[in-house]
Amino acid sequence: MMASTFQAGDADVSRTQVASIVADALERGAYEEALVATYVWGKGKSGSPAGSGPATLHKILLGTEGLNAILASVVNTLREQDAEAAYAELRGRIAGFGPSFYSKFLYFAGKSVRAASGTQPLILDQVLARRMRSLAQAVGRETGYDPDGSIARWVWRDTNWSPHRYAIYLSFMQAASRQVAATHSWPSNATPDLLEYALFTTSWVESAEAT
Repeated sequence: MMASTFQAGDADVSRTQVASIVADALERGAYEEALVATYVWGKGKSGSPAGSGPATLHKILLGTEGLNAILASVVNTLREQDAEAAYAELRGRIAGFGPSFYSKFLYFAGKSVRAASGTQPLILDQVLARRMRSLAQAVGRETGYDPDGSIARWVWRDTNWSPHRYAIYLSFMQAASRQVAATHSWPSNATPDLLEYALFTTSWVESAEAT
């Protein structure tokens, strides 16, 4: 369970805890509860204006008719199809709930619901998109296909990634995870979400972008 509302100060919530909360909620058909857990975890201490998190969550929960049914359908799509299809179904369906957060919902749902095909969902947010952009710009410079990085900036923009782009991201992370494991400097049994976490948390020198 998450920390008591009577607890003072900040409380840490791990991925493992959220995965457990979401698994329990999905088993009971409490999809909105699963969404709340992933949203609270994802929001964290983001430095956003005080109250903006709860206000946005309130908008999400009350601003979409049939929210629980929508989320149930998305989870079923993940189960019967794949992460790309589930991502596409969520896109633009819920007011105030963008891809940075619904990819988190899919990620944690995917911990207990196996996709019928393809890679399990991963988180894709602005930080990770910028990591991908930096990698793409480096390759573009080295190969000469994108010397000024403009294509990488367009493909890996800060938000509103298409379902196809999300699928490309999942495929890349899966392949990259296998590649780093082969170097023996990475756990051989590590899943792609370890690489996602590493990319998110590791200090990173962003490539210079043209203004």
